Amino acid sequence: MLWLVVMYLGSIAVMLLSAFWSVDGFTGKVVQSYSLANFAELFTNPLYGTVALRTLLIAVGVTVIDAVIALPLALYMAKVASPRVRIILVVAVTTPLWASYLVKAYAWRVLLAPNGPIDWVSGGNSPGYGLPATVITLAYLWLPYMIIPVFAGFDRVSDSLFEASFDLGAGAWRTLRSVALPLVFPAIAAGSIFTFSLTLGDYIAVGIVGGKTQMIANVIYGQLVTANDQPLAAALSLIPLAAIVLYLLAMRRTGALENV
Repeated sequence: MLWLVVMYLGSIAVMLLSAFWSVDGFTGKVVQSYSLANFAELFTNPLYGTVALRTLLIAVGVTVIDAVIALPLALYMAKVASPRVRIILVVAVTTPLWASYLVKAYAWRVLLAPNGPIDWVSGGNSPGYGLPATVITLAYLWLPYMIIPVFAGFDRVSDSLFEASFDLGAGAWRTLRSVALPLVFPAIAAGSIFTFSLTLGDYIAVGIVGGKTQMIANVIYGQLVTANDQPLAAALSLIPLAAIVLYLLAMRRTGALENV
């Protein structure tokens, strides 16, 4: 609790405080005088709104893609696969987590490169670098964080519920839709917390495969490192912070936080 309050919440409080500061245009030093100029810049500059909306859509898209892939795979792992195959699949899903983030991101850069492997296999239809490449790479990077909780959710569903549904005349799709999915939905929501929040704060993968695409974290990094405008970077950081807090409040009603 001390670590959470002092190190985490304390740093956020300092960041919020510095968002009201300004930068001296001549010396470049931070001036600790309070104003709303940074927040006015957020609402009046259309660039920030466009980048923020793009980031939210990418985060939602990555979450939906990972959920669509994770559901059938997790169902097969939990209810269909033999114990031996299940172990193999669990290892296959978790092993990428041991690999370096940068190695995986640069591997996708090689795959998506012009005249690269995907371009050669698809007959010149590789998406190249840009927004689609960013979504593909992020969906791959965070997929294990969706599969693991959904697999655990399916594993907790008793087989007797499936048998009872079949005995009452429901088919496989009806059983999945009416019995399994409502019980597994909190686990899906738990996985979505990881995929959504990790995508929202990512700035490395988009820099590697995104081409000219920018996300909100890239803009924050640029203001902090390139433009040396710490107060504006702090104000921009409140956008993903607010989005994550609102998302967590929405997921709290689903019981997802109990599955994290």
